[in-house]
Amino acid sequence: MTTQSVTTTPETGRSVVLRYALMPVDGNGISVAMVAAMLDGDAGGTQARVLAPGEVLPYGTVPVLVTDTTVYGVTRLEEALLRWGPLPKPWLVWVADAPTRPVQDARFTVRALEGRLAGVARLPYLPVLRAVKGPDEALEYKDVQAAAVRLRRTIEGN
Repeated sequence: MTTQSVTTTPETGRSVVLRYALMPVDGNGISVAMVAAMLDGDAGGTQARVLAPGEVLPYGTVPVLVTDTTVYGVTRLEEALLRWGPLPKPWLVWVADAPTRPVQDARFTVRALEGRLAGVARLPYLPVLRAVKGPDEALEYKDVQAAAVRLRRTIEGN
């Protein structure tokens, strides 16, 4: 994976630089779209977006790996980090796939990988994601809005 300088121009005509580049580790589902919407805030897709497979990491962006709390997801995370190379350390957004804590093997693996990560942000189980058509609809719920604020605070260090 390499980096390149990319500046996007939204409909307003002013230049903005992408801040977060999301990379799904174990599939591109509603949780990945939700994390992208949470990190983007009200920027209309100019602050955070999901990179396509094989797409170059834009220069100056914060890489964000997204996976769920299953052993499968954590195994794919480990494989991705083994191939990571000289890029900046990525953040991990660990999305709960159930209303319980992750299984022991997944917790231990993430703990072992923390040295290769810029940090780990945990996103709680959000049952509303099972019943919405997209992230915009989910962001209307207070628990999703609160989780988005906590996620941005964690990654931005506030």
